[in-house]
Amino acid sequence: MIRILAFVAALFCVVPAIAQPLPAGLDKANAIVIDTTKGRIVIKLRTDLAPQHAERIKQLARDGYYNNVPFHRVIDGFMAQTGDGKNFNGTGGSKYPNLPAEFSNVPYKRGIVGMARTSDPNSANSQFFIMFADGSSLNGKYTVIGEVVSGMDVVDKLKRGEPVPDPDKMVKVQVASDIK
Repeated sequence: MIRILAFVAALFCVVPAIAQPLPAGLDKANAIVIDTTKGRIVIKLRTDLAPQHAERIKQLARDGYYNNVPFHRVIDGFMAQTGDGKNFNGTGGSKYPNLPAEFSNVPYKRGIVGMARTSDPNSANSQFFIMFADGSSLNGKYTVIGEVVSGMDVVDKLKRGEPVPDPDKMVKVQVASDIK
């Protein structure tokens, strides 16, 4: 019964987000829409900088891999990390192989989205993070895959922790062009 009530409550949180229009001029084929327990986040994917990583994010979104995945690591003043649809705790990746780094000169600043990885630069797979603030120590060391174009206020509302107790989740993740 508690699970049913939690599911109904989550639906009430997502329904207003689904009704929100997407930003004008958005290339819907290269954007993902993340409906979270706190609201909607829209990310413009940078296919010009990281085409392989952007395709992976779209592929995993279409696979449903990101649905109900928690923001497992959220560090105030730094970033919010998610994308472990295997173990849900930051230790897993997808069934697809790791990706080679696609580093760029784009600086890590508020709203930039990067791919998480291990100490191996060519180990990015499914996890990504959204910057709360500037993070120049990451510049040129992590692949920039996009930028939040709508919903940074939602990112700011995510529960903090490392790990996060009772974390907020990505309820549904879709490529914007797939939304009906």
